Amino acid sequence: MTRLRCAILDDYLNVALTVADWSKVKDRVDITVFNEPFATAEAAASALRDFEIICAMRERTPFPRTMFAALPNLKLLITSGLRNAAIDMEAAKDHKVTLCGTQWGRDPTAPLTMGLILELTRNIGRENARMHAGEPLQAHVGMEIEGRTLGVIGLGKLGTKVSKLAQAFGMHVIAWSPNLTPEKCKEVGVTYVSKDELFSTADIVTIHVVLSQRSRGLVGAAELARMKPTAYLVNTARGPIVDEGALLEALTHKKIAGAGVDVFAVEPLPVDHPFRKLDNMVLTPHLGYVTEDSFRNHYQQMVEGIDAWFKGEPKQRLA
Repeated sequence: MTRLRCAILDDYLNVALTVADWSKVKDRVDITVFNEPFATAEAAASALRDFEIICAMRERTPFPRTMFAALPNLKLLITSGLRNAAIDMEAAKDHKVTLCGTQWGRDPTAPLTMGLILELTRNIGRENARMHAGEPLQAHVGMEIEGRTLGVIGLGKLGTKVSKLAQAFGMHVIAWSPNLTPEKCKEVGVTYVSKDELFSTADIVTIHVVLSQRSRGLVGAAELARMKPTAYLVNTARGPIVDEGALLEALTHKKIAGAGVDVFAVEPLPVDHPFRKLDNMVLTPHLGYVTEDSFRNHYQQMVEGIDAWFKGEPKQRLA
Protein backbone atom coordinates (compact mmCIF):
# COMPACT_ATOMS: atom_id res chain seq x y z
CA MET A 1 0.00 0.00 0.00
CA THR A 2 1.26 3.46 -0.92
CA ARG A 3 1.78 5.56 2.17
CA LEU A 4 -0.06 8.86 2.25
CA ARG A 5 1.11 12.15 3.71
CA CYS A 6 -0.84 13.68 6.60
CA ALA A 7 -0.42 17.29 7.76
CA ILE A 8 -1.46 18.36 11.25
CA LEU A 9 -1.95 22.12 11.12
CA ASP A 10 -1.52 24.89 13.66
CA ASP A 11 -0.37 22.77 16.59
CA TYR A 12 0.95 25.87 18.36
CA LEU A 13 1.51 24.06 21.64
CA ASN A 14 3.07 20.93 20.08
CA VAL A 15 0.61 18.55 21.74
CA ALA A 16 -1.03 16.74 18.81
CA LEU A 17 1.27 13.72 18.82
CA THR A 18 1.27 13.29 22.61
CA VAL A 19 -2.39 13.69 23.58
CA ALA A 20 -3.61 11.09 21.05
CA ASP A 21 -2.34 7.68 19.94
CA TRP A 22 -1.44 7.96 16.23
CA SER A 23 0.00 4.42 16.02
CA LYS A 24 -3.38 3.27 14.70
CA VAL A 25 -2.66 4.96 11.35
CA LYS A 26 1.12 5.35 11.25
CA ASP A 27 1.43 2.15 9.22
CA ARG A 28 -0.36 3.94 6.37
CA VAL A 29 0.52 7.62 6.74
CA ASP A 30 3.57 9.80 7.23
CA ILE A 31 2.73 12.63 9.62
CA THR A 32 4.09 16.17 9.48
CA VAL A 33 3.19 18.64 12.21
CA PHE A 34 3.06 22.39 11.52
CA ASN A 35 3.52 24.35 14.75
CA GLU A 36 3.40 27.88 13.31
CA PRO A 37 0.64 29.70 11.43
CA PHE A 38 1.23 30.23 7.72
CA ALA A 39 2.17 33.80 6.87
CA THR A 40 -0.04 33.89 3.77
CA ALA A 41 -2.53 31.75 1.88
CA GLU A 42 0.14 31.24 -0.78
CA ALA A 43 2.59 29.96 1.83
CA ALA A 44 -0.02 27.52 3.12
CA ALA A 45 -0.80 26.23 -0.37
CA SER A 46 2.88 25.76 -1.14
CA ALA A 47 3.57 23.89 2.10
CA LEU A 48 0.53 21.63 1.81
CA ARG A 49 0.56 20.88 -1.91
CA ASP A 50 1.81 17.29 -1.59
CA PHE A 51 -0.44 16.17 1.28
CA GLU A 52 -3.38 13.82 0.80
CA ILE A 53 -4.71 14.21 4.37
CA ILE A 54 -4.96 17.40 6.43
CA CYS A 55 -6.06 17.77 10.05
CA ALA A 56 -7.19 21.33 10.78
CA MET A 57 -7.59 22.91 14.21
CA ARG A 58 -10.68 25.11 14.26
CA GLU A 59 -10.45 28.13 11.89
CA ARG A 60 -6.73 28.75 12.32
CA THR A 61 -6.01 28.02 8.62
CA PRO A 62 -8.72 29.07 6.13
CA PHE A 63 -9.73 26.75 3.30
CA PRO A 64 -11.49 28.89 0.70
CA ARG A 65 -12.12 27.64 -2.85
CA THR A 66 -8.72 28.91 -3.99
CA MET A 67 -7.00 26.73 -1.40
CA PHE A 68 -8.75 23.58 -2.57
CA ALA A 69 -7.79 24.44 -6.16
CA ALA A 70 -4.15 24.75 -5.05
CA LEU A 71 -4.10 21.34 -3.36
CA PRO A 72 -4.54 18.75 -6.13
CA ASN A 73 -3.52 15.80 -3.95
CA LEU A 74 -5.87 16.51 -1.06
CA LYS A 75 -8.33 13.69 -0.45
CA LEU A 76 -9.35 13.99 3.23
CA LEU A 77 -9.74 17.10 5.39
CA ILE A 78 -10.69 16.65 9.05
CA THR A 79 -11.52 19.69 11.16
CA SER A 80 -11.99 19.88 14.89
CA GLY A 81 -15.67 20.46 15.57
CA LEU A 82 -18.66 19.87 13.33
CA ARG A 83 -18.74 23.46 12.06
CA ASN A 84 -15.94 25.50 10.54
CA ALA A 85 -16.70 28.86 8.95
CA ALA A 86 -13.20 28.99 7.43
CA ILE A 87 -13.83 26.00 5.15
CA ASP A 88 -15.72 26.33 1.85
CA MET A 89 -17.75 23.13 2.03
CA GLU A 90 -19.09 23.43 -1.50
CA ALA A 91 -15.55 23.76 -2.79
CA ALA A 92 -14.59 20.62 -0.88
CA LYS A 93 -17.39 18.74 -2.66
CA ASP A 94 -16.46 20.17 -6.05
CA HIS A 95 -12.85 19.07 -5.60
CA LYS A 96 -13.96 15.63 -4.36
CA VAL A 97 -12.35 16.13 -0.96
CA THR A 98 -13.95 14.18 1.87
CA LEU A 99 -14.60 16.65 4.69
CA CYS A 100 -15.16 15.32 8.21
CA GLY A 101 -15.35 16.77 11.70
CA THR A 102 -14.99 15.80 15.33
CA GLN A 103 -17.50 16.08 18.12
CA TRP A 104 -17.06 18.10 21.29
CA GLY A 105 -16.91 16.39 24.65
CA ARG A 106 -17.47 19.48 26.76
CA ASP A 107 -17.07 23.05 25.57
CA PRO A 108 -14.66 24.80 27.97
CA THR A 109 -15.46 28.26 26.59
CA ALA A 110 -18.15 28.99 29.19
CA PRO A 111 -15.76 28.88 32.18
CA LEU A 112 -13.31 31.04 30.21
CA THR A 113 -16.10 33.58 29.69
CA MET A 114 -16.64 33.75 33.43
CA GLY A 115 -12.88 34.06 33.90
CA LEU A 116 -12.79 37.10 31.63
CA ILE A 117 -15.71 38.60 33.53
CA LEU A 118 -13.91 38.06 36.84
CA GLU A 119 -10.68 39.54 35.49
CA LEU A 120 -12.49 42.61 34.20
CA THR A 121 -14.33 43.16 37.47
CA ARG A 122 -11.76 41.96 40.04
CA ASN A 123 -8.40 42.50 38.24
CA ILE A 124 -6.96 39.17 39.38
CA GLY A 125 -4.31 38.94 36.67
CA ARG A 126 -3.31 42.56 36.93
CA GLU A 127 -2.87 42.40 40.69
CA ASN A 128 -1.01 39.09 40.38
CA ALA A 129 1.45 40.75 37.98
CA ARG A 130 1.88 43.65 40.40
CA MET A 131 2.56 41.30 43.30
CA HIS A 132 5.22 39.44 41.30
CA ALA A 133 6.73 42.79 40.31
CA GLY A 134 7.17 43.68 43.98
CA GLU A 135 4.41 46.26 44.26
CA PRO A 136 3.31 46.55 47.92
CA LEU A 137 -0.31 47.68 47.54
CA GLN A 138 -3.24 47.05 45.27
CA ALA A 139 -4.02 49.47 42.45
CA HIS A 140 -7.55 48.50 41.43
CA VAL A 141 -10.97 48.66 43.07
CA GLY A 142 -13.15 45.73 42.07
CA MET A 143 -16.80 45.53 41.09
CA GLU A 144 -19.07 42.89 42.62
CA ILE A 145 -20.99 40.89 40.02
CA GLU A 146 -23.55 39.51 42.45
CA GLY A 147 -26.78 41.37 41.81
CA ARG A 148 -25.53 42.78 38.50
CA THR A 149 -27.13 42.14 35.13
CA LEU A 150 -25.52 39.92 32.50
CA GLY A 151 -26.77 40.39 28.94
CA VAL A 152 -26.33 37.20 26.90
CA ILE A 153 -26.43 37.45 23.11
CA GLY A 154 -27.31 33.97 21.91
CA LEU A 155 -28.90 31.32 24.10
CA GLY A 156 -27.70 28.10 22.52
CA LYS A 157 -25.70 25.47 24.40
CA LEU A 158 -22.89 27.84 25.24
CA GLY A 159 -25.06 30.85 26.05
CA THR A 160 -27.21 28.67 28.28
CA LYS A 161 -24.15 27.30 30.09
CA VAL A 162 -22.81 30.80 30.69
CA SER A 163 -26.22 31.89 31.95
CA LYS A 164 -26.28 29.09 34.52
CA LEU A 165 -22.76 29.91 35.71
CA ALA A 166 -23.64 33.60 36.02
CA GLN A 167 -26.75 32.74 38.02
CA ALA A 168 -24.58 30.69 40.37
CA PHE A 169 -22.63 33.91 41.00
CA GLY A 170 -25.90 35.66 41.84
CA MET A 171 -26.26 37.57 38.60
CA HIS A 172 -29.54 38.50 36.93
CA VAL A 173 -29.46 37.24 33.34
CA ILE A 174 -31.21 38.77 30.34
CA ALA A 175 -30.91 37.48 26.78
CA TRP A 176 -31.52 38.36 23.15
CA SER A 177 -30.59 37.11 19.69
CA PRO A 178 -32.27 37.44 16.29
CA ASN A 179 -34.07 34.10 16.60
CA LEU A 180 -34.51 33.92 20.36
CA THR A 181 -38.01 33.60 21.79
CA PRO A 182 -39.46 34.41 25.23
CA GLU A 183 -40.42 30.73 25.50
CA LYS A 184 -36.80 29.61 25.12
CA CYS A 185 -35.70 32.13 27.75
CA LYS A 186 -38.34 30.85 30.13
CA GLU A 187 -37.03 27.30 29.69
CA VAL A 188 -33.54 28.44 30.65
CA GLY A 189 -34.75 30.68 33.47
CA VAL A 190 -33.55 33.99 32.04
CA THR A 191 -35.41 37.14 31.01
CA TYR A 192 -36.10 37.86 27.35
CA VAL A 193 -35.45 41.46 26.26
CA SER A 194 -35.09 43.41 23.04
CA LYS A 195 -31.66 44.09 21.56
CA ASP A 196 -31.79 47.75 22.56
CA GLU A 197 -32.80 46.91 26.12
CA LEU A 198 -30.03 44.36 26.50
CA PHE A 199 -27.31 46.83 25.52
CA SER A 200 -28.73 49.70 27.53
CA THR A 201 -29.34 47.83 30.80
CA ALA A 202 -26.70 45.09 31.06
CA ASP A 203 -23.68 45.62 33.29
CA ILE A 204 -21.82 43.02 31.24
CA VAL A 205 -22.66 41.91 27.69
CA THR A 206 -21.36 38.53 26.52
CA ILE A 207 -21.57 37.17 22.98
CA HIS A 208 -22.45 33.55 22.14
CA VAL A 209 -23.85 33.49 18.62
CA VAL A 210 -22.39 31.67 15.62
CA LEU A 211 -20.55 33.74 13.04
CA SER A 212 -22.65 34.11 9.89
CA GLN A 213 -23.53 36.80 7.40
CA ARG A 214 -26.35 37.82 9.75
CA SER A 215 -24.14 38.07 12.82
CA ARG A 216 -21.10 39.67 11.20
CA GLY A 217 -20.84 43.18 12.68
CA LEU A 218 -23.78 42.49 14.99
CA VAL A 219 -22.14 44.60 17.70
CA GLY A 220 -21.13 47.93 16.20
CA ALA A 221 -20.92 51.59 17.08
CA ALA A 222 -24.68 51.94 17.66
CA GLU A 223 -24.81 49.01 20.08
CA LEU A 224 -21.70 50.13 21.98
CA ALA A 225 -23.16 53.63 22.26
CA ARG A 226 -26.19 52.21 24.06
CA MET A 227 -24.05 50.56 26.74
CA LYS A 228 -23.58 52.21 30.11
CA PRO A 229 -20.17 53.83 30.65
CA THR A 230 -19.68 51.39 33.55
CA ALA A 231 -20.49 48.32 31.43
CA TYR A 232 -18.16 45.68 29.99
CA LEU A 233 -18.22 43.68 26.74
CA VAL A 234 -17.00 40.08 26.53
CA ASN A 235 -16.48 38.21 23.26
CA THR A 236 -15.50 34.54 23.22
CA ALA A 237 -17.50 33.74 20.06
CA ARG A 238 -15.86 35.03 16.87
CA GLY A 239 -13.99 38.26 16.21
CA PRO A 240 -15.97 39.59 13.22
CA ILE A 241 -19.21 39.60 15.23
CA VAL A 242 -17.88 42.81 16.81
CA ASP A 243 -16.85 45.83 14.75
CA GLU A 244 -13.27 46.08 16.02
CA GLY A 245 -12.88 49.68 14.88
CA ALA A 246 -15.97 50.72 16.81
CA LEU A 247 -14.79 48.79 19.89
CA LEU A 248 -11.36 50.43 19.71
CA GLU A 249 -12.98 53.86 19.56
CA ALA A 250 -15.32 53.10 22.47
CA LEU A 251 -12.48 51.84 24.67
CA THR A 252 -10.01 54.55 23.71
CA HIS A 253 -12.49 57.27 24.66
CA LYS A 254 -13.71 55.38 27.76
CA LYS A 255 -17.28 55.17 26.46
CA ILE A 256 -17.54 51.75 28.14
CA ALA A 257 -15.57 50.49 31.14
CA GLY A 258 -13.70 47.75 29.32
CA ALA A 259 -13.76 44.59 27.26
CA GLY A 260 -12.55 41.00 27.56
CA VAL A 261 -11.82 39.51 24.15
CA ASP A 262 -10.62 36.02 23.23
CA VAL A 263 -11.30 36.16 19.47
CA PHE A 264 -10.23 38.55 16.73
CA ALA A 265 -10.84 39.30 13.07
CA VAL A 266 -7.22 38.34 12.35
CA GLU A 267 -5.61 35.59 14.40
CA PRO A 268 -3.04 35.46 15.81
CA LEU A 269 -3.60 39.09 16.78
CA PRO A 270 -0.88 41.18 15.07
CA VAL A 271 1.81 42.32 17.50
CA ASP A 272 1.26 45.95 16.54
CA HIS A 273 -2.52 45.86 16.93
CA PRO A 274 -3.79 48.87 18.93
CA PHE A 275 -5.82 46.57 21.20
CA ARG A 276 -2.54 45.52 22.81
CA LYS A 277 -1.96 49.06 24.07
CA LEU A 278 -5.29 49.50 25.90
CA ASP A 279 -5.27 49.22 29.69
CA ASN A 280 -9.05 48.68 29.83
CA MET A 281 -8.95 45.55 27.71
CA VAL A 282 -8.27 41.96 28.75
CA LEU A 283 -6.85 39.97 25.83
CA THR A 284 -6.46 36.20 25.50
CA PRO A 285 -5.21 34.39 22.35
CA HIS A 286 -8.35 32.34 21.53
CA LEU A 287 -8.17 30.14 24.61
CA GLY A 288 -11.83 29.09 24.56
CA TYR A 289 -11.23 25.52 23.41
CA VAL A 290 -7.55 25.26 24.36
CA THR A 291 -7.48 22.60 27.07
CA GLU A 292 -5.71 19.27 27.27
CA ASP A 293 -9.07 17.49 27.44
CA SER A 294 -10.32 19.27 24.34
CA PHE A 295 -7.20 18.57 22.31
CA ARG A 296 -7.15 14.92 23.37
CA ASN A 297 -10.77 14.54 22.32
CA HIS A 298 -10.35 16.18 18.90
CA TYR A 299 -7.02 14.60 17.94
CA GLN A 300 -8.09 11.11 18.97
CA GLN A 301 -11.20 11.46 16.84
CA MET A 302 -9.00 12.60 13.95
CA VAL A 303 -6.99 9.39 14.28
CA GLU A 304 -10.20 7.37 14.27
CA GLY A 305 -11.48 9.42 11.34
CA ILE A 306 -8.40 8.71 9.22
CA ASP A 307 -8.64 5.00 10.01
CA ALA A 308 -12.36 4.93 9.14
CA TRP A 309 -11.70 6.79 5.86
CA PHE A 310 -9.12 4.19 4.85
CA LYS A 311 -11.81 1.56 5.45
CA GLY A 312 -14.27 3.46 3.26
CA GLU A 313 -16.39 4.47 6.24
CA PRO A 314 -15.68 8.17 6.90
CA LYS A 315 -16.99 9.37 10.27
CA GLN A 316 -18.97 12.56 10.90
CA ARG A 317 -18.83 13.54 7.26
CA LEU A 318 -19.54 17.23 6.56
CA ALA A 319 -19.09 17.20 2.77
